[in-house]
Amino acid sequence: MTGTKLYIGNIGSSASRQQLRELFAGYGEVLDVTIIGRNAFGFIEMGEQTEAEAAKTALNGYSLEGKDLVVNDAKPTAYNRGRNYRR
Repeated sequence: MTGTKLYIGNIGSSASRQQLRELFAGYGEVLDVTIIGRNAFGFIEMGEQTEAEAAKTALNGYSLEGKDLVVNDAKPTAYNRGRNYRR
């Protein structure tokens, strides 16, 4: 694992940021919770790398609101600087 940010997939539409914060807080300090769109996926930032690893191991496949969470390491964002595809 290279960092403290985790990707969370398969989030149910009724799950809240607070629910995710409380769930992941059982494995360490939660610095930030972000849910994208209509709760399809999100990101959790943990305080320490070891805490993020423990949460990932324990919560991947965990059933929340009837859906099994997918928990993986977050991948860095790649930006295409200076490219304009509109022509």
